[in-house]
Amino acid sequence: MKKSNSRLLCFAFSCCWFLCATAFSRSYDDIIESNEIVIAVYSDFRPFSYLGNGIDKGKEQGIDVDLARIIAKKLGVKLRLRWMTADESVDDDLRNNLWKGHYLKRTVADLMLRVPYDREYSLLRDDIGELVHQHVHMFAPFHTESWQVIYNSKKIESVETIAVFQYHDIGVEVDSIPQFYLTSAFRGRMRDRAKQFPSISEAISAMTESKVDAVMGLTSQISHLQSQLSKTDYPLAKNAFPMIGRQQWDIGMAVKADYRQLGYAVADIVESMIKTGEIEKIFAKYNVIYKLPNLYKTSE
Repeated sequence: MKKSNSRLLCFAFSCCWFLCATAFSRSYDDIIESNEIVIAVYSDFRPFSYLGNGIDKGKEQGIDVDLARIIAKKLGVKLRLRWMTADESVDDDLRNNLWKGHYLKRTVADLMLRVPYDREYSLLRDDIGELVHQHVHMFAPFHTESWQVIYNSKKIESVETIAVFQYHDIGVEVDSIPQFYLTSAFRGRMRDRAKQFPSISEAISAMTESKVDAVMGLTSQISHLQSQLSKTDYPLAKNAFPMIGRQQWDIGMAVKADYRQLGYAVADIVESMIKTGEIEKIFAKYNVIYKLPNLYKTSE
C-alpha cells in the first residue's frame, strides 16, 4: 500500500513538473498586470532586428525592435525581447516561439513579429484536413515585402528582364528563394551565374569588389544596404520575376489563438501608427523602402 502511494506521489510530482515546464501564453489582462510583454523578433536579421556595432555595440536595433518598443509603450508595459533563431520554416518558428515552445526551452512569447499575413497561408490544412495554424492568430499587416535586384551600372547597362543574368554573375543568399529561383527558372539557364553567399550584406560587398555584377534579395534588405552605396553606381532594377510565384506579400504579427484580445489591442496600435505615418518613419530611419499593405489602402 505504501509502495503504491509512493508511486502515485511520484506520478503527481512528475505531472506538476511537466505542467510547469511546458510553454504557456498569457492573456491581455495578465500582461497588463505583470507590467511586461514578451515580443519575439529574429536574431541577426538586419535591418529588422539585430545588435549594433561600433558605438552602438550590443544595442538592440532594427525596424521590428523599434516597433516592439512602441507597442509596449502604448500598452503601458515594459518590453522584453525574445530573440529567435530561424528554423526550417515559419511554421516551426511559430510553434517554437509562440504556442508550444522549443523542446529545450519551454517558454514562449506573447507576440511574434514578421509573420506572413495571408489568408491562404493562415487557412492552410494538413493531409487529414486539420488547420495547420489553428494555434495562432495572424493579424496586423504593417508592410508589404517583395524581391529586388541591385546591380553594378558599370558592368550592366540596365536590367529590363531577369534573363540578363544568363550573361552576368548575380549574388544570392544561400538556401534562399532567390537561389532556388535563379538555379531552376528558365530551364536552369542562370544556374551557373548564381553565386551563393552566407548573407545579403556579404553578397553586396562582393558586388562592390566586382566579384559579381548584381545581387537579388528582399527589397527591404537591398534598399537598406543600398543607402551605404552610390545609387548612381548601384541602382535598383525595375524588372519582374516570372515564374517565382508570389511577387510580393504582406508581413504582420501573430499571437496564440486563445488570446485574441491582445491581438485586437495591438492591431489598433498598428493601424493608428500606419495612419499617422509613424511606421513609415521607422522604415525611413533605416533607409528601407516602405510599401503600404492593401488592407489600409482606401479606394478612390
